[in-house]
Amino acid sequence: MKRLLPFAILCALLSPAVFAGRQRAVSQIPRLQRFGEPLPGLSPSLIERFQAGKVRFEQIETVESGLGPLFNSRGCGECHHAPAMGGGSERMVTRIGTMTNGKFDPLTQFGGSVLQVRTISVFDNVEHDFPVEVVPPEATIVTLRRSTPLFGLGLVEATPDATFVALAAAQVARGDGTAGRVHMVDNAAAGMQTMGKFGWKAQVPTLFQFSGDALLNESGITNPGFPDENCPSGNCAELQFNPRPGLNDTGSGVQALTDFQLVLAAPPRGAITADAAAGEEVFNTIGCNACHVSTLQTGSNSNPAFDRVTYHPYSDFLLHDMGPLGDGIEQGTATGREFRTAPLWGLRVVTALLHDARAKTIEAAIVAHDGQGSAARDGFNALSEADRAKLLAFLKSL
Repeated sequence: MKRLLPFAILCALLSPAVFAGRQRAVSQIPRLQRFGEPLPGLSPSLIERFQAGKVRFEQIETVESGLGPLFNSRGCGECHHAPAMGGGSERMVTRIGTMTNGKFDPLTQFGGSVLQVRTISVFDNVEHDFPVEVVPPEATIVTLRRSTPLFGLGLVEATPDATFVALAAAQVARGDGTAGRVHMVDNAAAGMQTMGKFGWKAQVPTLFQFSGDALLNESGITNPGFPDENCPSGNCAELQFNPRPGLNDTGSGVQALTDFQLVLAAPPRGAITADAAAGEEVFNTIGCNACHVSTLQTGSNSNPAFDRVTYHPYSDFLLHDMGPLGDGIEQGTATGREFRTAPLWGLRVVTALLHDARAKTIEAAIVAHDGQGSAARDGFNALSEADRAKLLAFLKSL
């Protein structure tokens, strides 16, 4: 109420007629959606949960809250903040592995496959000198992964698995060599395998599981879904010095993070100029839409904010073989050559592209496509200067 007080005082000073006139004028100004807002049409209770979840998302973890003993970030907001809380960033994590007897080995005995590169030893009340994790010589596969935006993912979660199964079948029937596949993964809450929709390899089925995984592997916060601390550099003897053993989060924090992400609105679309509209036709003509599907719809839902909502992620959320562009890391049944199609919504504010942020421009990211993306890449390379400009105008409007 304190934030509303100045406006309330102003209203009291205005005559009823003047105030009514100004109120009508304000109502005629279209309100532009901003990055990081909640979905429209939420009930007051859901908005309250969104706000509480945002506070938890922004929270800085401490040794007292269970941070570490090794970690990459002290809170979700360190990696997911651009251009607003819940977005992405150029913060990277390192993944490692090797091939042993023809099978992918995540090198957990050396701290893999996600390395934690920071330690709580820098805090005044932590006496033990925990060693940071480094890439061991046994790692023959080393890759970086950037932090991706979380906008609109509640809509993706609310889309039935059957939608993606049908989409994959339609791509197979198309017969052009670009068909993706559904990645079935273990869903801890459901007690069965369901479709993976989140993460670079579509290795996570729900935002709740995603939140618990991130709390442990990025901040060292144990929780009911992920109760076991990571052993520093694979040396579990180091855990005897952990100042906060046991369960660090009872599940309430995981739920709060999930609440925030579930109702985080999709990225707002930029201005659609004539060139941008024409550029989408070019996008479709050269085959980008084979994987970057423009439009999906959520299923039937008792919550109006999720009930048969049409949204535009420009992704099919399926795994595709990207050939040499793959990072070599296997997760679930996703091979080292496969990636989930990256959603393009919000592309205009992303400053580094591809899984390892190697591409600093949209053009560089397209040219790096390979495997099932090579036909679209070749189509891009063959475009006239005018058509290329239109395509880029379209992509920069997303």
